[in-house]
Amino acid sequence: MPDLDTREWLLTNGLGSFASGTVSDVRTRTYHGWLFAATNPPSGKTLLFSHLEASLEILGSVVALGTNVWGNGQIEPTGFEQLRRFDINPVPKWTWGQDNWQLTRQLVMPYGLVGTGGWGLGIGNKGKETRGQGEKETRGDKQWPNAQFCHRILIQYRYEGSETAILRLRLLIAERDFHHQQTASQELQFSQLLGQQQVCLQAINSGRFGIPWHLRWTQGNYQPDAVWYWDYGLSEETKRGLGDKEDLHSPGYLIVTLQPGDTVTLEARVGKTDSVPGVLTLKTFTEAVEAEQERLSQIFGWRGGGTGAEEQGRSCSKFFPSAPLPLCTSASYAHSPIWQQLLKASDQFIVYRASIAGPTVIAGYHWFNDWGRDTLIALPGLALVPQRFDLAKGVLRTFGHYCRHGLIANAFPDLNGEPIYNSIDAALWWIETLGLYLEATQDWDFLAEQFPVVQQIYKAFVGGTHFNIQIDATDGLVSWDARGVALTWMDVVIGAHPVTPRYGKPVEINALWYSALCWLSQWAERLSQMEYGSPVRLTKQAQRYANQAQHVKTSLQKFWNPQLGYLYDTIEPDDRRNFQIRPNAVLALSLHHCAFSEQQGCQILDLATTSLLTPYGLRSLDPADPEYKGKYEGNQQQRDRAYHQGTVWTWLIGPYIRAWQRFYPQQALPFDWQPLLDHFFFDACLGSISEIFDGDSPHTPRGAIAQAWSVAEVIRHIK
Repeated sequence: MPDLDTREWLLTNGLGSFASGTVSDVRTRTYHGWLFAATNPPSGKTLLFSHLEASLEILGSVVALGTNVWGNGQIEPTGFEQLRRFDINPVPKWTWGQDNWQLTRQLVMPYGLVGTGGWGLGIGNKGKETRGQGEKETRGDKQWPNAQFCHRILIQYRYEGSETAILRLRLLIAERDFHHQQTASQELQFSQLLGQQQVCLQAINSGRFGIPWHLRWTQGNYQPDAVWYWDYGLSEETKRGLGDKEDLHSPGYLIVTLQPGDTVTLEARVGKTDSVPGVLTLKTFTEAVEAEQERLSQIFGWRGGGTGAEEQGRSCSKFFPSAPLPLCTSASYAHSPIWQQLLKASDQFIVYRASIAGPTVIAGYHWFNDWGRDTLIALPGLALVPQRFDLAKGVLRTFGHYCRHGLIANAFPDLNGEPIYNSIDAALWWIETLGLYLEATQDWDFLAEQFPVVQQIYKAFVGGTHFNIQIDATDGLVSWDARGVALTWMDVVIGAHPVTPRYGKPVEINALWYSALCWLSQWAERLSQMEYGSPVRLTKQAQRYANQAQHVKTSLQKFWNPQLGYLYDTIEPDDRRNFQIRPNAVLALSLHHCAFSEQQGCQILDLATTSLLTPYGLRSLDPADPEYKGKYEGNQQQRDRAYHQGTVWTWLIGPYIRAWQRFYPQQALPFDWQPLLDHFFFDACLGSISEIFDGDSPHTPRGAIAQAWSVAEVIRHIK
């Protein structure tokens, strides 16, 4: 799209609600808008407020500040031509201007969990209760069962110039699920009730009332003028082979007369106006920004929101090209702009789930919800490294509570629904992450609390559970066989056919199983020394787990491919070996307990470095493989076929680094952080990290614009 800066920004509120758009202010996705409200946190995301279409009149001359691409490809108006600057910190800020005037706009989405002291503060504390000190426990999953939710966004315009100006703001709204576009129809109507400096809005679709919400403002005159705007074009959806046209409704517009130096603040909020506390003032916006900075400060122990690119005197706009960011040193990383911005990015994924009354992790924005596997892999970076131990504890407890038949839920339902158990590895990742939490906190009381869940997982795997998951009695390895599903992280299924079928014995699953047995042996021994159960029985269990671990360690040599100096990816049910070069071998080297020798580890890493390593993570398949696909593009089926067939996954850089540090402790890491950090600050979603990248150079960012485990693994190792 020529001359349009389509890099993206993202605001979230801790409940699953979000706002998002582009630097040039053009909407390119179904997921762009100023208020997607998660009415059943973090689910039920509904677009209510798309944007305000602005124009400025000075001395009879009208300048349109908006930018729209229509279905026929026409760009009109072209407000991006007046855009002089864009900044992302501490909140998104646009500056339009000419020689004799300047108009700025800022957006902030206040934290949405209210009336509880703040969920972010509660789960951010480095509380002594997590260290087994005997103080009152903070239940991460039951801390605020009566939590109150607030979904809102604040917008502020400020005018500078030599003449009086008239700002016109046309309101564009919708009522639709965040995955789908809105189409104008006679069945879809919008009611509006005008009050004193506010208007209450509600959709009526085929006689059904939608979500009530309202817009209020500090000054201006509102003019009802209901009209539809048809055929907005969504270029990113066109590329993805999805619906790419949108109709938006405008109930009216606001006219604000501005003197030089004047500011006008607006607020869009879910709910009726009679339930809104306080009066909207010019200070409301500043107070909201300061409150968010203070919340992050309380969690992470640092102050100030002017960090990152802005603090270093750089704009994120195309109008102000930036030099590469310097890397922080180990001595200064805790106070560096890079570190603070990474922590800020990590907090966007921590959300409250109403159905479990506790914390969970959004896998990615815009379209992912919370997934068990992703959450558990991301948790060390999101919670343990920043010492958010209450958060980690709450998530682990919640997932343990929902263990069924030895499996950990891979997806939570909304209220009154059932969790989805379609993962073989979520339960094993739960044990691995629990182990890392215990190593970090020494919270052995929590081990005693969760040990029955650990034993449930162990017994289910040994005795057999869903999807024919069971331990092979001959070699002690984990096997599974269920057609039409995909239970590992390479989980794409087209129709009833997995793209990367991994039936049988996947290598990283069995590496996780080995690490789990080692943990179990250590924990049973630890509990035998505490006042927990029968010490004699626990000591015998510890020995049995240790013996099984040794058996599995020996059997893991079945995965060794001496011709390649690499690990087979799977041992199939008929005992055939899959010899494709995939990153799962690196995963097997990266766990807390590793079963492979130094020589094997070095050979595996050497091949992974030459075949899989890129500046943004590891490829999911060797480019020399005939099934390799170097670009993740096209319609959904084309993209799904490329998802695990060469696409680069950033989160895999974490396991690679852990494996490298284990087997090459004295050698420099053969990975340059700079391209990934430049991506974080200046590319795709400004201030976050994409889900995936093309396997082929130049490794274009793809998929979700902000991914939890991508950010988490960088946090885990950037220091």
